[in-house]
Amino acid sequence: MDGVLFNSMPYHAAAWMRVLSEYGIPFGEHDAYMNEGRTGASTICEYFEKYKGRKPTDMEIDDIYAKKSLYFRGISRTERIPHVGELLTMLKHEDKKIYVVTGSGQKSLIETLDHHFPEIFEREKMVTAYDVKIGKPDPEPYLMALRKADVTADKAVVVENSPLGVKSGSAAGIFTIAVNTGKLSDSVLYSYGADVVFPDMESLIKEYGTIFKHRDRQ
Repeated sequence: MDGVLFNSMPYHAAAWMRVLSEYGIPFGEHDAYMNEGRTGASTICEYFEKYKGRKPTDMEIDDIYAKKSLYFRGISRTERIPHVGELLTMLKHEDKKIYVVTGSGQKSLIETLDHHFPEIFEREKMVTAYDVKIGKPDPEPYLMALRKADVTADKAVVVENSPLGVKSGSAAGIFTIAVNTGKLSDSVLYSYGADVVFPDMESLIKEYGTIFKHRDRQ
């Protein structure tokens, strides 16, 4: 969702950097983009163990994530990724099954999607932080989406933007497109398993026929 549907990663990065600095944990913009797609709890655990040599308590996880969410809401603006609406409309008109696979745990998620992409998404066609035990970069979220959609990996396409999301989709055996809307090089996305990398959604739309029609024939 973040970085694919919404241009929200700069605000997430700023919120994560602020809250973790309060706990004496170094966390820069590069860290934010490299960990994009991971659940909040997983990010907190990863950096606590790395810099404090221990696991955080459940209370610490809850407190940190609550603060991070508060900081994010205070600075964020909901901006759609340019041209993503066109891609979604094309998929909808061709009666494709459209699933959101996100590490987000926002309680207002479906309302936000309905407001900005009316009649595109359905709650039962979502995999969120509340649905998974492990999350990205594990293949679990995308394998769960395949089961919900009742399709095999060779009939699906993942559109991602983050290294961990790309790794998750690729590990699930799905053809994985990366749209580089962030601050990392294309080579990072390829190294995590992207089958193809586009600089923006407009470029993906231009190749839409080739990519999606090819998947339909398999």
